[in-house]
Amino acid sequence: MCGIIGVLGRHEVAPTLVEALKRLEYRGYDSAGIATLKDGRLDRRRAVGKLVNLSDLLVHEPLAGKAGIGHTRWATHGAPNLANTHPHCAGPVAVVHNGIIENYRELRSELAGSGIAHETDTDTETVALLTRSFLDQGATPVEAAKKTIARLEGAYALLFLFDGEPDLLIAARKGSPLAIGHGDGEMFVGSDAIALAPLTDSITYLEEGDIAIVTRDSLTITDVNGALANREIKTIRVSAGAVDKGGYKHFMAKEIAQQPTVIGEALSHYLSDSGHEIILPEGDVDFTGVDRLVLVACGTAYYACLTAKYWFEQLAGLPVDVDIASEFRYRQPPIPDRSLAVFVSQSGETADTLAALRYCAGRARSILSVVNVPESSIARESDLALPIHAGAEIGVASTKAFTCQLTVLLLLALKAGRARGHLGAEDLADRLSALRGLPALLNRALECDQEVHAAAARLADCDHALFLGRGLMYPLALEGALKLKEISYIHAEAYASGELKHGPIALIDNRMPVIVMAPRDGIFDKTVSNMQEVMARGGKVMLVTDPAGAEGLDDGIWIRVILPRVDAVLAPILYAVPAQLLAYHTAVAKGTDVDQPRNLAKSVTVE
Repeated sequence: MCGIIGVLGRHEVAPTLVEALKRLEYRGYDSAGIATLKDGRLDRRRAVGKLVNLSDLLVHEPLAGKAGIGHTRWATHGAPNLANTHPHCAGPVAVVHNGIIENYRELRSELAGSGIAHETDTDTETVALLTRSFLDQGATPVEAAKKTIARLEGAYALLFLFDGEPDLLIAARKGSPLAIGHGDGEMFVGSDAIALAPLTDSITYLEEGDIAIVTRDSLTITDVNGALANREIKTIRVSAGAVDKGGYKHFMAKEIAQQPTVIGEALSHYLSDSGHEIILPEGDVDFTGVDRLVLVACGTAYYACLTAKYWFEQLAGLPVDVDIASEFRYRQPPIPDRSLAVFVSQSGETADTLAALRYCAGRARSILSVVNVPESSIARESDLALPIHAGAEIGVASTKAFTCQLTVLLLLALKAGRARGHLGAEDLADRLSALRGLPALLNRALECDQEVHAAAARLADCDHALFLGRGLMYPLALEGALKLKEISYIHAEAYASGELKHGPIALIDNRMPVIVMAPRDGIFDKTVSNMQEVMARGGKVMLVTDPAGAEGLDDGIWIRVILPRVDAVLAPILYAVPAQLLAYHTAVAKGTDVDQPRNLAKSVTVE
């Protein structure tokens, strides 16, 4: 969620810290700050709101120094005000922190008993105060940091900077990601590779429980047991274009437009040269030894899993349970030993999903993950990790990652269907042929932008909206409603079309727009019946369909969006495009912050 950066440099670090924080803006934040060592003494600047406020402050009150730390905060404990903004200082130590310290109240009470009072509402300040208490008792900075970390319960990525220590950063990771960047006489610490990309391409990822002692010329890592750990240095390629809008007004617009390309890249990764065979370069899955799938995710990735449930059950005859990660482990479900547990996460660091994975480890036959970051925690802790090849996704509202997740999950379902004898060779070849044509269809779907733009101008005046879909369109309706809520702040709900008459129809009146996702498939007529029920009660129907579905349905339709004809199995991927565009253009019309909507973070690394 929050962003961390640390630099031991050869030049003034304040500009570098701010630029790195700008590359972490996509994670979501409500305040920002930096601290540096000038002549061996800590100093800091902090500001509430966007990073431009911090930049303006630094123009009038510059910070010197060649060692420093920085942070973008997404408020958890305490309001987003100046007092609660990171870095937090306590005498000779400054700390930045991602995560949640669960026992901070107990520690705060203990410190108060020793005459050390808190000044903020945050859990992070307790880390700084505890470290100071150990320093006051004669501990060295390294000893004080380690003693502090040993007392903490919860999830954290921590970075410490000390008075009089211009060649020292101490980093620790438990539950929240943290990476060390290697330079020439310089060292860097960051929340992810994007933050460090302009500074270095040599990255060491900290493992769970690691503590890193960083100087300009050395890196010493100890593991959760205190033993020296040799972590691999990896070469990471993150292009400058990944964090550039590329001529688009917003990252979300760019990422919607990238979908034909990135899905084509995903297909090329997983299909043989002939295009007739599905290959998993990272390793194979024995679907014949599996009786049940468990799919677990959060948010948009959860809706991808709901879609995949239809595919695995229909194409492979595999029973599927789909769970929201935040509920899964507390429900403590039984996991039969012939289960395959699949975890889907764009970042690969989603805290709830990672916790669910750890619950399944040792219970399920194997652990598989579908991720966008192959070096992430979820990927590293899986038996097999399948990258979705979406590229860096900066917009908080997921678009291309969602459709790439769907693409990889569909490939898995097709592979399972063939392995289990539910699909013949010819049937598989036909479906893969249709799948190879998907990027071209997505390009055609993007041509509906003008129609959707016009529809969004009308939707922007509404306070509520309903989305309806049947079968494979039901999870897509859920995703469409989520997108609209996320970035336009319009209250939206989604229902399986057949459920309309079981309660939600009470909401229908002439002020209620109803977005119906309905390609001409085997259950199209059922959906039309539900749509007629809406129109009979004055509801305003926006119908998203194909040319065959639009025939004879002119009367009473508020707005029509026509997509190209597509194989029913592929429809959720294609129909995601108008759902995304509708949310995007509605948000633009309302003037909301499209890429960084209020209260949201890109990567949710706290529970």
